[in-house]
Amino acid sequence: MSRAIGTLMSVALIVLLLFAFGQGDSSVVSAMPPKTPTPAGPTPTPPPPPPIPPGLRAGLRASNYGISPFPSPTWWVNSINSMASRFPGSVGEQVAVVVEVSGGGGRRGCWAHFPNPTPGTPWPNVTFDDVDLFEPAFDAFDQSGIQVWLQVEPARCDVPMLIDLLMLQYSHHSSVIGFGVDVEWYRRDLVRFGKPVTDAEGQAWVAQTTSYDPSYQVFLKHWLTEKMPPTYRTGLVFIDDSQGHGSLTSMVNEFSVWGQTFAPAPVGFQYGYQSDKSWWDDLADPPRDIGNALLTAIPNTRDLLWVDFTAYDIWPPE
Repeated sequence: MSRAIGTLMSVALIVLLLFAFGQGDSSVVSAMPPKTPTPAGPTPTPPPPPPIPPGLRAGLRASNYGISPFPSPTWWVNSINSMASRFPGSVGEQVAVVVEVSGGGGRRGCWAHFPNPTPGTPWPNVTFDDVDLFEPAFDAFDQSGIQVWLQVEPARCDVPMLIDLLMLQYSHHSSVIGFGVDVEWYRRDLVRFGKPVTDAEGQAWVAQTTSYDPSYQVFLKHWLTEKMPPTYRTGLVFIDDSQGHGSLTSMVNEFSVWGQTFAPAPVGFQYGYQSDKSWWDDLADPPRDIGNALLTAIPNTRDLLWVDFTAYDIWPPE
């Protein structure tokens, strides 16, 4: 038998053996039945949004130094309405820093972003602008139903004097709902992070503000509970502007302490700071997701405010 014929017979024998053991499959290895893919489970149902408490306000903070260029009234109206729409049934709002510290780390006077309403009459320690920064937006808010808090960073300026000054300038606006003090800047020249507000001061500021309109309220803002009046609560809203939390869970836990400390009085929260962007930027909808988490954990929440420092990240400029 020649070598070629022997080789052909060997190949034929191998083919017959493969056919016999593989039962006609092209490969012994492929004789195992293919795996059936495991069907995907049902998509988890997201938790329902928390109930919206009556009287909830949602909107943006506004300051001369927090956003540049300073937006038009149309941008403010659209962005605030967008924020409020995330919490169905809420009312749009703005916290307007109409008086800020004038320098010196809060140890000097204060700077009003409008002209002196009584030309020739001095207001001690107050510096005035030539043009009103906020008036055009307030006119738009009067028409659109957005509510406005008039906030001050008083520094060495007398708070009762500032109440009179702001009411003289802005109380004709139907959008105005009250007066606010950022306590971090209250007599910063005397006490680090601001002088604590006494019960007597809180009560006096409420009485003076409501003398202009009984429906007005006063908010006090800080991140330290010990800076707030120890026991006085009537007519006050307590706003926490803490930042640098590291995670949403950490923020909710810290803000929950604030809410419990002042319950059942209304509380509010400023959020969206750059120092927290490392985690809130990963949320599907940061203003909504943070707000819903706070509403779920803190039932006496009445104000949800995105800060102007990062507002253009959420609502791009025109």
